[in-house]
Amino acid sequence: MIDSLRSSPLLPIFLIVAVDILGYTIILPLLPFYAEHMGATPGVVGMLVGVYAVCQLFAGPLLGRMSDTFGRKPLLTVSQIGTLIGFLVLAFSNQLWMVFLSRIIDGATAGNLSLAQAYISDVTAPEKRAKSFGVIGIAFGLGFLLGPAISGFLSQFGYHYPIFAAASLSALSILATTFLLPANPPRRDGSHGDTGPGGQRLSVLQWGRYVEYFRRPSLAPLLAKFFAYVFSFAIFTGGFALFAERRYLWQGRPFGPKEVGYIFAFSGLIGGTLQGGALGSLVRRFGERALLASSLLACAVGYVVLGYAYTIPLLLLASAISSFGGIARPVVTSLITQVAGRREQGAVLGLTQSLTSIAMITGPVIAGFLIQHGKLEAWALASAVVAAAGYLVTTPAAPGRAEPIGSEIEA
Repeated sequence: MIDSLRSSPLLPIFLIVAVDILGYTIILPLLPFYAEHMGATPGVVGMLVGVYAVCQLFAGPLLGRMSDTFGRKPLLTVSQIGTLIGFLVLAFSNQLWMVFLSRIIDGATAGNLSLAQAYISDVTAPEKRAKSFGVIGIAFGLGFLLGPAISGFLSQFGYHYPIFAAASLSALSILATTFLLPANPPRRDGSHGDTGPGGQRLSVLQWGRYVEYFRRPSLAPLLAKFFAYVFSFAIFTGGFALFAERRYLWQGRPFGPKEVGYIFAFSGLIGGTLQGGALGSLVRRFGERALLASSLLACAVGYVVLGYAYTIPLLLLASAISSFGGIARPVVTSLITQVAGRREQGAVLGLTQSLTSIAMITGPVIAGFLIQHGKLEAWALASAVVAAAGYLVTTPAAPGRAEPIGSEIEA
């Protein structure tokens, strides 16, 4: 069985990303309540989420460049070990500063997703790369379905149980990398040089070089749409637990980790269904660019409905609408990789990771500030405005027919 798994490197990558996302989504609905339990205000909760992203912003490109030299697998293992240590510190935290330390450790070694993306780029021929990026989209969908549900169920027995579950999954991810992932992925393009199989990588301080990509008419609008999606999503996820705690009651009690976890799981069910089965058909019927625009519009509409939803049925409706927007990430990532050159894969993927980190630094802080001051509707509308701005960005017509994602995955 191990030999058959080794013959398809995308399968272990799928397992690795899925398990990592599971660990992240188990913590997602719990962390705000865990921090509040130790005396954190909503503003401090936003900073707690943001400090992880600050560390990731600086460490991510460094890990990427090191992986070009030493290989994806060793650096992916380092990143996963850091995540495991972070979860264990979080589980044994009894003061707020320890919670911050756990997020700093995790953020300083965070690079799982960008390294997985680079690995996919390494092992996939250019004409098949768009399909293969559907692996990460499916893993995200499954993670956001199962992780919050696990967190919601376990949290009713105590806050530590979900954290230990996340740590166990992190350890499982390390085992998957060690025993399933090939150590030396093939170089499909036959290129050589000192820039690594994923192409040249830039540090976070080299924004002058990054600006070149924003000047390209074919690439800049896609990067803008990518940032609009991740920024709006960061504001949403950074504040939803605190928002729900102050807005909704279940059986006479404010929403807690259990209820928030189940709402996230409901959204994950819809997102997983779309990304796991329907996405390929939707792309073939409507095209990637039209689907990207409609997904950003769905995010904006869903967040507006959420801001004025005072009942649980309306909350579920808002969650269903905004969940359709989750397909924006795999679609826009696919388009970005198609526009960028092969030797630029590392730099462009590193840029998207840096944009994600910037969004995750600022989004939760904005969310925490607004919610701490009782601006619940303003929090939801802020997410909606950012998503709507991404929708309004005009993208040039594709030079050719884009290869659909979400169809049969090939390596």
